[in-house]
Amino acid sequence: MKMGLGRGLDSLLRVYDEESEKNKNPEPHIGEYQMRKGDIEQIDIDKVYPNPNQPRKNFDKDSLNELAESIRIHGLIQPIIVNKMPDGYMVIAGERRYRACKICGLKQIDAVVKNYSNKQVAEIAIIENLQREDLNPVEVAKGIKKLMDEYGLTQEKVAERIGKSRPAVANSIRILSLYPDVLELVVKGKVSFGHAKILVSVSDYATQLMLAKKIAKDKLTVRDLEKEVDAILGNKKKKKVSKLPSEDLQEFVSELQRKFGTKVTVIGNDIKGRIYIDYYSRDDLDRIHDVVFR
Repeated sequence: MKMGLGRGLDSLLRVYDEESEKNKNPEPHIGEYQMRKGDIEQIDIDKVYPNPNQPRKNFDKDSLNELAESIRIHGLIQPIIVNKMPDGYMVIAGERRYRACKICGLKQIDAVVKNYSNKQVAEIAIIENLQREDLNPVEVAKGIKKLMDEYGLTQEKVAERIGKSRPAVANSIRILSLYPDVLELVVKGKVSFGHAKILVSVSDYATQLMLAKKIAKDKLTVRDLEKEVDAILGNKKKKKVSKLPSEDLQEFVSELQRKFGTKVTVIGNDIKGRIYIDYYSRDDLDRIHDVVFR
């Protein structure tokens, strides 16, 4: 399953523009990326250089040569986006096109010139990298988490940036709580994102890994996995709630577990006791918070 983003780069830039208008912030914000006459400038390609903090480091040589040949025949159809710097122009979006133009030997390149803050440049670089179709779900989740950790974006803000729903962002990050051996199977494409979301509810390492290997070996569908997990969690639940004094309390535990999508334990009886709700990361805690208070 591809974890592509639901928003193009032009829409992303429009989000920044809307924020700028809303907050009346004097700091330059990213404007809408529109291909109108006058937006595009021709600049000397020797004055352009890549973003040294671009998350994407590797560019397939054969693919670059193919793009270069296409540009040589048809020209550069979509301009790159650059940031005006004291020593020239730094590529913000379109580094692959820039590299291909260099291979072509072009002296000038079509570009949309902007003036962004360092923070905005960094955010755009990560999000543009996330828009690559060949990313696996773990790479997408790590990219989203980096936006949150390094640039102070909430899940809501990340969702707005990439055009996904808040629950979709939360689900993406949640898979990072899987055990490393299981995450490796997700990276290799042997366990899909849909499978991974379900495996998160299995807290036991041995069981989680067993199920992941079974998915890879037996080609379990997501529905098949749901049945397996329900049976496992149901059996454990029966063992733990068998000492509870009433069926009502047992059903209450089941409803909580379904609602929160995680392990729930109740110690006590109908009169008094304690409820424990498991979470496995800060994002998981935020997700549970949203379930309670939304």
